[in-house]
Amino acid sequence: MSLTARALEAEGIATVIVGSARDIVEECGVPRFVFSDVPLGNPFGAPGDVEMQRTTLDLALDVLERAPWPRTTVKSDYEWHTDDWRTNYMLVDDTNRAELAALGDQRRTRQAAAKK
Repeated sequence: MSLTARALEAEGIATVIVGSARDIVEECGVPRFVFSDVPLGNPFGAPGDVEMQRTTLDLALDVLERAPWPRTTVKSDYEWHTDDWRTNYMLVDDTNRAELAALGDQRRTRQAAAKK
């Protein structure tokens, strides 16, 4: 998305990126970026949290309209609904290893069946 935003900007189309991978997005040099400190894949907020999603969209539109300088980054004030998401995000340990292995086996079985 970051490179697409840069290409669109080069053609005169204003863009704003909303994301949660700050280091990657800023390295790509997008003109406007709303950083949400939430798990990847949820930059506008938790599923079903309409207030958070609308507020993030409003912030993005405000940044799109009023960014004071190139490569502007604005951090959303919202926080994820649980404090321990960083600790548990993509965690694989003895407490969930068997469950994750079973889920992987199920996925591989479905993929093999879909190829037939």
